[in-house]
Amino acid sequence: MSVGRRVMGAAAGAAGLAAAGAAVRVAQRSRVIALRSAGDETPFGSLRSEPLHIVADDGTVLHAEVDEVAPKSERRRSLSNEPDLTVIFVHGYALNLDCWHFQRAGYRGQIRTVFYDQRSHGRSARSSQDNSTIEQLGLDLMRVIEQASPGPCVLVGHSMGGMSIISLAEQHPEVFGDKVVGVALISTTAGGLDPGRILFPMLPLGMGGKAMGRAVRTLDRGHRVVDLARRWGHSVADVMTDRYAFGDAVPGDYVDFVFDMLDATPFAVVADFYAAFASLDKFEHVGVLGKVPTAIICGTADKITSVNHSRKLHSRIPGSSLLECQGAGHMVILERHEDVNAEVDDLISLATAALEAM
Repeated sequence: MSVGRRVMGAAAGAAGLAAAGAAVRVAQRSRVIALRSAGDETPFGSLRSEPLHIVADDGTVLHAEVDEVAPKSERRRSLSNEPDLTVIFVHGYALNLDCWHFQRAGYRGQIRTVFYDQRSHGRSARSSQDNSTIEQLGLDLMRVIEQASPGPCVLVGHSMGGMSIISLAEQHPEVFGDKVVGVALISTTAGGLDPGRILFPMLPLGMGGKAMGRAVRTLDRGHRVVDLARRWGHSVADVMTDRYAFGDAVPGDYVDFVFDMLDATPFAVVADFYAAFASLDKFEHVGVLGKVPTAIICGTADKITSVNHSRKLHSRIPGSSLLECQGAGHMVILERHEDVNAEVDDLISLATAALEAM
């Protein structure tokens, strides 16, 4: 019997997941728990492991890193009965794998995790403009699953990373409930996005407006000048990053960390992906995620992918859960990392319980 059929049988489908309620949550808390406060004393960008190079179908080399499970004696809790599960984290637009700092620190050694830089981001190779699409990102994710997850996996995507998961669902629906046994969609959408809002923190002087598409095309031709302007306007860009990435007040090093990731992404890459957001329309494909436990997480003060996007996803994915973090912004994975980790704990627990019941 396939993992998918066994997961469905154990969880009794999406309706069963929704009906499990409090009893399931009590059981979950005795399972995999991300180490609380992990990452607080660890410098941003310092968590590393041996690189794994994954070759996409168009030849683009993706940089990935795998954190293996620690020996049982070093783990916080006994996971002796846990199946061979991998959790794959997929980052957002103009960020890199370091954005998962608190999730990586929390789960390190507790469960097998994979982090990778999306094409043209971080340490991954630059993509052609023609392949800078959400569809290609979904195909890239399929390659990561094939090459970095020997067993079942849970997918966790933030912003563009969530769109990558939805693209995978469109192109390879058969892997959900089989190879993929759980999904978390964080601060993301399947369509209806105002792409100009995404670009506010990445443009010099926070330029935006209805002419954004024309402006992006014009600025792309002089992208080196734009990159210089972004550096010269650091103080203004820092304010824009704070305003658009976070909802509540956060430590200054959080803002600097996000700004540094945005600033390290060449504007030519920013421009390459712009059209992908403008044309995104995949809500008709999200229903397949109802085959597996799916957690939707967002901040109510998200100025980039508003909470209404997450509510729409929740309404279209049978049995999904929705966590709204009051007052949090787009970078909820940093701003409310303990809440996010707790929700991912629950997701991992549901997937693990289903696998154990096989």
